[in-house]
Amino acid sequence: MSKRMAIAMMLAAALLLPLSALAHFAVVQPSDDIVAAGDSKTIKVDLRFGHPFEQGLMNMVKPQQFGVLAGGEKQDLLSSLQLVKQGDFSTWSTEYQIGRPGDYVFYLEPTPYWEPAEGKLIIHYTKVVVQALGLEEGWDELLGFPIEIRPLTRPYGLWTGNVFSGQVLLEGKPVPFAEVEVSYDNKDKIPSPDEVYCIQVVIADQNGVFSYAMPRAGWWGFAALEDGPEQLLAPDGEKHPVEIGGLIWVNTVDFK
Repeated sequence: MSKRMAIAMMLAAALLLPLSALAHFAVVQPSDDIVAAGDSKTIKVDLRFGHPFEQGLMNMVKPQQFGVLAGGEKQDLLSSLQLVKQGDFSTWSTEYQIGRPGDYVFYLEPTPYWEPAEGKLIIHYTKVVVQALGLEEGWDELLGFPIEIRPLTRPYGLWTGNVFSGQVLLEGKPVPFAEVEVSYDNKDKIPSPDEVYCIQVVIADQNGVFSYAMPRAGWWGFAALEDGPEQLLAPDGEKHPVEIGGLIWVNTVDFK
């Protein structure tokens, strides 16, 4: 089969899926979310873009920002990113050396992704928290992104079945009745009884607060999506709407 034919078949198959199954998620995933005293202090952090439940990748160009917030200070890690090709798709990775105890908030501002099928650009401001050496301070600090999820549940040390709660903030203010999409990073490729199960949807309350109980061990992503304040120039030479998203990833472990 030619590459062109394969791409055409993939696009045709995508047209048969409901829109909810085509939801995009930026992923910032550390090799571990808890670094204990006896663990290696070097963690790997992977960045990618695509459909986590379906394990489908999309091309990710080098981000606009990538760094870590620890001890109230931001550290720029953009220059440390290494390109990792997975087939025809670009992903990114780095290694980070944990120093002092505390919470490390890794954050990403991607380069806008042009989605011609939807006629819009996508910017997902994404974060994940790593706890190090027993000091639980800093996990609820905000990065100041245009849209962001403030964790109301400590975003690590979570059992399968725990409820994760967060608050959706747009320009620092709560978003009443915000819609939050939830996706599982389905590395084991567990089949779904229907495509609608691939993305879960919850509605926040009047204060922008939402909750979701995670039914399986692994990484879960929460995405609050809103329309951007202005249109941006797309690769087709025209200005188009922008979808901005505030994302956070959390990990759950089975209670054995």
